[in-house]
Amino acid sequence: MKKKFRKVVVGGTFDRLHLGHKALLRRAFEVGKYVYVGLTSDEMIKNKPHAEKILPYELRLRDLIKFFEVNGYSNYRVIKINNAVGFAAEMKSLEAIVVSEETYKGALLVNRAREEKGLKHLQIVTIPLVKSSLGPKISSTLIRAGLIDPFGRPVSSGNKASGGKTFKE
Repeated sequence: MKKKFRKVVVGGTFDRLHLGHKALLRRAFEVGKYVYVGLTSDEMIKNKPHAEKILPYELRLRDLIKFFEVNGYSNYRVIKINNAVGFAAEMKSLEAIVVSEETYKGALLVNRAREEKGLKHLQIVTIPLVKSSLGPKISSTLIRAGLIDPFGRPVSSGNKASGGKTFKE
C-alpha cells in the first residue's frame, strides 16, 4: 500500500502507553513510510502533572519499542527531545506531523519554527481523542493519578475519584 507521506513526525511523553498513544502511533505508520518519534527527555517532563510518577525515559523508550515490535513496525527512529519543537524544526525532509485534537497547537508551533528557519510547513494529520469512561479522553495524567487503566477503564482497586465516589468495573 502506498503511503501518503515519505517521512512523518509524531512526538510526546508516551508515559503509560495507552489507547490514545497507540491510535496516534498507528495513524503515523498508516500515513508515513518512515516515522520519526520525538520522545520527551526526563528534563522536559519535570513540570507535568504527577511528574514524579512519570516513567523514566529509558522505560518509556522500551515500551515504545515493544509496541513497534508487536505491531511489526520497523520503519521508525526514536529521537530524544528537550523542547516542544524538538528536531521537527530542523529536518528538511519531513513532510507531515501527526497529532491529536488536543496537541494540534503543538503542530502549529512546529510549523512556525520551521517557517522561521526557511523550511516548508508540515502537513498536519489530526486524530480524534480516544474517549475514557471517566471523561472526554484517556490520558496519562488520569492513569498516573490511579483513576483509569491504559484502556480508559476506571481502576477498581478502591481508588477514589473526585467527589469521593469509588469506581468499579
